[in-house]
Amino acid sequence: MTDAARTDTTVRDEQDALQRLGQRVRDLRAARRLSLRDLAERCGTSASFLSQLERGLTGASTSTLNQLAAALGISVADLFEGRSAAVHTVLKRSLRPALPSTEGCRKTLLSSRPVRNFEVYIGEFEIGGSTGPDLYTHGKAQEMLTVLRGVVEVSLGEARYILEEGDSIEYGTDTPHRTVNVGNGRAEVMWIIAPPTSAHSDLEKYIAWKPA
Repeated sequence: MTDAARTDTTVRDEQDALQRLGQRVRDLRAARRLSLRDLAERCGTSASFLSQLERGLTGASTSTLNQLAAALGISVADLFEGRSAAVHTVLKRSLRPALPSTEGCRKTLLSSRPVRNFEVYIGEFEIGGSTGPDLYTHGKAQEMLTVLRGVVEVSLGEARYILEEGDSIEYGTDTPHRTVNVGNGRAEVMWIIAPPTSAHSDLEKYIAWKPA
C-alpha cells in the first residue's frame, strides 16, 4: 500500500470514528432526555461544540471525553461500540475502538468491554501531537505509561519527564498530567489504568488543570 493510500485509509477511519462517536453521544443524550445545553452544562463545554461532535464534525480531547462520559454516567469505553467480552478475546489491530484524533494524537482502546479491573489504551502521536492543550485528571487510580516508540514528554503537575522507547512512568490519575510527542518522528505509548476510571461519576475529578 502506498503512503497516499495509507493516508486516505487513515482519514476515512478517523471520519468513521467521528460519525460513530457522534451518533453514540446523541443516542445516550436522548435516552437521558438531556438537551444539548443540559449536557454541555454538565460536562463544562458549549452546546455548539456538542452539536458539532454529534454531527461528526469535530473530535474531542481526552479530558473532554472523560468529562462527557462522567456527565452521562458511563465509561469512556461505553462511548464507542464494542462486542461482548469472551473468556479469551482476540482484538485485531484494525478493529480497535478508536477515539477521534485530537491535537495530533490518535487513541485506541485495547481492553474489552465491559471494562472491569483495568483499562488499556494505545496512543499514537504525530510530531508535536499531544493528549490536549491542558493537563487533566480522572478519578483516583494508578496509571502506567510505557513508551513503545519515539520520545515523549510527560507532565505531572509542574514536573516534566522525557521518556524514550522502553521507558515507563507511574502516577496517580488524580495527578494533573499530559503527554506530548517531543521527538523527530511518530511516537506510540501505552496507558494501563487500574482500577478503571473512565466510569467515575465525580465530574469534578475530570476537569482540566492548569498551574496557578
